[in-house]
Amino acid sequence: MDRSGITMGSLDDLLPLATPTADQPLAGLTLLLVEDSRLASEGMRLLCRRSGARLRRADSLAAAERHLRGYRPDAAMVDLHLPDGSGLDLLARLAAARPRLDVLVALTGDPDSADAALAAGADAVLLKPLGLAAFQSALLAHLPAHRQPPARRPVPAAEPSPDPRALREDLEHAAALLGQDPAPFDYVRRFVTGVARSAGDRALAQAAHLGARPLAQALHDRLSRPAAL
Repeated sequence: MDRSGITMGSLDDLLPLATPTADQPLAGLTLLLVEDSRLASEGMRLLCRRSGARLRRADSLAAAERHLRGYRPDAAMVDLHLPDGSGLDLLARLAAARPRLDVLVALTGDPDSADAALAAGADAVLLKPLGLAAFQSALLAHLPAHRQPPARRPVPAAEPSPDPRALREDLEHAAALLGQDPAPFDYVRRFVTGVARSAGDRALAQAAHLGARPLAQALHDRLSRPAAL
């Protein structure tokens, strides 16, 4: 999928829903991820695979709306800063809808936005980068009793490593946006900050807050060294 649409479901969508188990406590759960970062989305895909959940992704508010017109997931995880607006608006609409989705989770790299997300109707707020334990707990805490596993295995200490190809795609996307006239710098700053948190790149996060020129230089430096990605 490119950045202009929705990641469609796989042949798994045709299979009967699975039952939650201790090893896969989210088996049978269908999750819509509204997230513009490929790096964050790849990380979520691995978390879903480990947990047994089925994942579909929309990379913008418009793509999410198109998706929801033909498909009703059990849960949605929504990034708060999207290319065509605020995820708070989508969370508020989903929170007011009847029937309501079982779980609504806000995703952000900014701890200060948690209160706004909860006020919009989110059941929980997760900070990037996501860990397996936090991911599973945020969903299980709000699922109905019949969706709960009989028990849960201890979560492995090791977390999924960043996907270098997804990271590079995000950096290329940010660099291309900075090259536009005018550049949507506020969106790019927030986007890169989230990517930098997911990748554990503090220097890149700092460059995002110094301005367009330092950020462009930092992106150029990283994209000039593919082996480092």
